[in-house]
Order: sequence, then C-alpha cells, then structure tokens
Amino acid sequence: MEYVRLGHTGLQVSRLCLGCMSYGVPQRGTHPWTLDEEASRPFIAHAIELGINFFDTANIYSDGTSEEIVGRALADMAPRDEVVIATKVHGRWKERPNAGGLSRKAIMTAIDASLRRLGCDYVDLYQIHRFDYGTPIEETMEALHDIVKAGKARYIGASSMYAWQFCKALDIADQRGWTRFVSMQPFYNLAYREEEREMFGLCKAEGIGVIPWSPLGRGLLTRPWQDEPATTRAGSDAFGKALYARTRDADRLVVNALEKIAKLRGVPMAQVALAWVLANPVITSPIIGATKRHHLEDAVAALSLQLSADEKKALEAPYVPHPVLGFS
Repeated sequence: MEYVRLGHTGLQVSRLCLGCMSYGVPQRGTHPWTLDEEASRPFIAHAIELGINFFDTANIYSDGTSEEIVGRALADMAPRDEVVIATKVHGRWKERPNAGGLSRKAIMTAIDASLRRLGCDYVDLYQIHRFDYGTPIEETMEALHDIVKAGKARYIGASSMYAWQFCKALDIADQRGWTRFVSMQPFYNLAYREEEREMFGLCKAEGIGVIPWSPLGRGLLTRPWQDEPATTRAGSDAFGKALYARTRDADRLVVNALEKIAKLRGVPMAQVALAWVLANPVITSPIIGATKRHHLEDAVAALSLQLSADEKKALEAPYVPHPVLGFS
C-alpha cells in the first residue's frame, strides 16, 4: 500500500479509501442493499490487512448505523491512532427543523451524534456532504472551526459543489483566521469528468487533497455495458440511475473502450478504470466500495497498473460533456 499526504497537511492516508456507505442495517434508511454488521466486518478487516488506513462514512448512511458498524469494527481491529476516520454532515436525519443542513445548531448536534455512534472522541476528517444554500457560509465555517478547536475533528473537508462555492469558503476561512478545508470529495470517474473543468485546477492551486467518490461509476465501469440493471443495488439505486440517465449513448462508448483495453491487458475492467483515476496527479485517494472480496483485490492491483499514453487517450476519447451532477 502507498501512503500520501492529504493535500498540504501532514496527515498520511492510504492511496485508497474504503467507502462505508455499503455497510449498515438494511432496514434503516434508503439503501436496502447494504450489508449488515456481520457481513460488513470481513471487508473492513481485509481492508486493514491490505494496508488501507482511511475510512469514509456519513451520519445519514443507513440512518446512522454505518457509523455504528464502522466504529465498532475499527475499535476491535486497529489502534485508534493508526486509522483515519472521516464522516460527513448535511443530510437530514429527521423530518423536523434543524435536523439537517449546515447551520451552527445542526453541525454541533450532528458532530456529537456521530462521535457517539462511532465510539470516538474525535474524527480525523469532518466533511460537509453538500453545500447549504439556506445557511450563510460564514456561519458554517465558524462552526466547523470551533469543532476543530474543541478537539472533535482534526481536519475539515467538503464534497460536491461548484468551484466558486468552494473558493468562497476557502477565502472566508483565510480572511477570518478560521480552519480551512483540506480536502474535496467530488463525483469523478471515466464516465463523469466535469470536475476537470474548474474544481481540479482550484484544488491544485490551493493544495487541497482530492478524494473522489464513485470512481467506478457505481458499477457502471466494472462490467460490459448492459441495458438492464446487473445487480440488486443497480436495480434499486434511484440516485445512481439519475447520474447517468441523460448520457447513456455516450457512456456506452466509454464502457466499450474500457472493456476493450481491459481485455487486451487481461485484467478486470475495474482495475483499468481505477488506474485511470489514480493516474491523475491531482487525485489523492479514490473512495472505493467493497461488498465482494475481489473488489478490494482489484482496487489494490490498480495501484500498480500503469496505463500508456495511448491507452489513456483511447479511454478518454469517447467522453462528451455531461450535465453537472451530484451536487444535491
């Protein structure tokens, strides 16, 4: 396993981050395909065996049960100072006022609830899951700063928003002397590359670590093109369907190019797709999901798969501009 600094910080994270949205009580929340605690633990354990020290979850995954499962597993499997735990705030956890968003009240409530579920005194990376149009960014940034100063989070990060919004948040933090974001978690893969236009340039200029979600397109880039859902998750994942609903013809060409190169290489498509993401110098640590053992094995194998310039060109050639997605 390789380890790199997260942006301009001194924090060392594995080159792969295990995304934990797939781990939670299936009956809780909106993800019936999640793995329960007994089924989840072997994947967390194997990730640690492979050298992964970076784990990402969120307060709303499976109604908070993802944090509970991940927290208990990591407490049993690794010393706290040897793992990097990231979670998120923004999503609504109850249908009532102040139970979601990025107001000071919501953030202060959410961090304490996340720490209780994780069984931790602090998280290493506390991220805003989305931009909150209903709360002044100054209020959000000051609350996050206070959480860091209180020792409840070591660093703060952001996810999926417009570059101007992220730039404004960084600028306000700098003006006020508050803690600034050290990472950005964008939607990015071979079939969705819109973050290359502005966000990646901003992150490079500001020394921000980039930890993309869905680097394999929620399975789209792991198998030959299929018109019908290939898995239970694909069939029930309304959010995932919406991400690619308007670009199917173009995405089919990307998948076909990926399949061709994977066959020539004699490796799974997932390895090639992830190797392409890892080859981008702005990327710190892609967030991978794992519900089968080979998901982790393929991800680690991608670390040593070097694509040629011609292969990269062939993979990128079919891409067409996409509608901006993943910000809500």
